[in-house]
Amino acid sequence: MARPSTQKQRRVEVVNAALAAAAEHGLRNLSLTDVANQAGVTRGALLYYYDDLDAILVEAHAAGMARVGTERAALVAQQDTPAGKLAAAIAAGLPSGPDDALMRLLYEFDVLAGKSPLHDELVQRLYGEQLELYTAILAEGVASGDFALTGPLGDTAMNLVALEDAYGLHIVAGGSITVADAQRAITLYAAQAGAALPDSAAG
Repeated sequence: MARPSTQKQRRVEVVNAALAAAAEHGLRNLSLTDVANQAGVTRGALLYYYDDLDAILVEAHAAGMARVGTERAALVAQQDTPAGKLAAAIAAGLPSGPDDALMRLLYEFDVLAGKSPLHDELVQRLYGEQLELYTAILAEGVASGDFALTGPLGDTAMNLVALEDAYGLHIVAGGSITVADAQRAITLYAAQAGAALPDSAAG
C-alpha cells in the first residue's frame, strides 16, 4: 500500500506551502488559510495531516534545523582540518540568497522570540546547535595547534553565531549585503580571533 508514502509527500508539500506563504505574508500574520491557499487545498485538508498551524511551523522549523544542524554537520565532517571545517560551517550556515524561504522562516522565528513559548523553544534549540558546532570546531583547532585564539573559546563561538545570524538576516531581507560579503566578513573575524581559514575560503 502506498498510503504512508503519499502522506509523507503531502506533508512535505504542506511544509513547502507554509514556507512560501510565510515569505509572502510574514510569520507574524500567517494563518492556516494562507497555507491552505498556497497549497491549493482546504483548511480541512491541512488539518487531516496537522493539528494546527503551530504543528506545521514546528515541522518547517525542523527542516531548517536539519539544514543548519545535521546536514551542515555532515558537510563539516567531510573536511580533514579544523580550518576546513570552520570554512565549511560558515559557508553552509548562510542563506543561499534573498529568496531562501527556509532560512527566512528561521530568522522570523528569531524576531518573534519572546512572543510565545513555541517560538522561544525553537529559537533556543537552533541557537544551541549552532553554538555547539562552532565550539567543537574551535576546540579541535586549539587542541591540534591549528588555532591560537586571541580570546575565550566560548566568546569566539558566540560571536561566530551572532555574525552568522546578523548577516543572514540582512541577506534574506534583501539588503545590500551579499552572501559573498557575509562569508568574507565572518572569515576575516575568524582570522582576527586566531582561527585563520584557508585562503580560498576568504572569497
